[in-house]
Amino acid sequence: MTKVTLKDIADKLNISISTVSRALDDNPNISVRTHEKVWNAARAMGYVSDTHFAKDGLKQSNLIGVIVPKLSYHLYAMVISGIENILEQRGMHILICQSNESFEREKTLIEELIAVGVNGVIVSIASETKEFGHFEKLKSRNIPLVFFNRECNAIRTDKVVIDNRKVAHEAVNHLIAIGCENIAYLGGPESLQINLERAQGYKDALEENSIPIKEENVVFSKFDKESMLSAARKLLYAPNYPDGILTFSDQIAINLMVAAKERGIAIPEKLSVIGFNNEPVGELIEPSLTSIDQPAYQMGQEAAELLLKQMENENESFEKRILKSFLVVRKSTNRNRT
Repeated sequence: MTKVTLKDIADKLNISISTVSRALDDNPNISVRTHEKVWNAARAMGYVSDTHFAKDGLKQSNLIGVIVPKLSYHLYAMVISGIENILEQRGMHILICQSNESFEREKTLIEELIAVGVNGVIVSIASETKEFGHFEKLKSRNIPLVFFNRECNAIRTDKVVIDNRKVAHEAVNHLIAIGCENIAYLGGPESLQINLERAQGYKDALEENSIPIKEENVVFSKFDKESMLSAARKLLYAPNYPDGILTFSDQIAINLMVAAKERGIAIPEKLSVIGFNNEPVGELIEPSLTSIDQPAYQMGQEAAELLLKQMENENESFEKRILKSFLVVRKSTNRNRT
């Protein structure tokens, strides 16, 4: 059953989300008629509010919102564990939210977390997000905000990331070292800052090794299965298809490998593939997937530490922590290739 949101109630009554939020919070500035209308709709629709935390005395004290693009990604599960490890030691509770890569849902989640009365928010940005006013709303209300993994330069706040440009550069150098000459980058959504950084690292490595950058070898994809397969086929069905491909994620890499099998291209004999995030499934598929490992648990811990630092210190000095990542070499790249 899909959870009823503040937006669902607002849409049904044709009023703003903020009005719904204030009515459910018994704000005295809301008219009696609107208050009753909102509460009646909420009951009828089966709305379950997290504001019971506030009634238990947790509001404005120890409730933290965490927004991730997808809970099914191993990276985010590990980050959440790291966040919990730090915050639970301080007697804090986290509300875990999933944007499903949707900009509109991400905005709604921010509204709902504000309404609940969270004392801070930790976020990895949705792939559809190109505007950042909802994060400015947190800042304007003095609610601490920390970005992890996916960030945006438009918002001044604490961030925990890896050096995506550098590690992509190292991955492409690995492909060059094993003999690849026609190397492509199969990226995620083009608007994502993290994706552009990885694409730049790919280009840096080619330029450093005097290998021409071919426009047709840089392809971007959304995160649904059909988009990933379509992007993979665009590369692999070319007359002179690549012999080495760095992908944005393990999910994209696996769909690329499916397309290669469909096309009859042997991995790693004819095509070497590198993923990103080192998901556990990478060890189980055949051939096993070479991938870039991120310290996800540590990323969660450090994001939580930075949030606590903001909560305790109101100055405008923000920090960007860059964690180490490394390439895990498996069978999808062949070191003995000539």
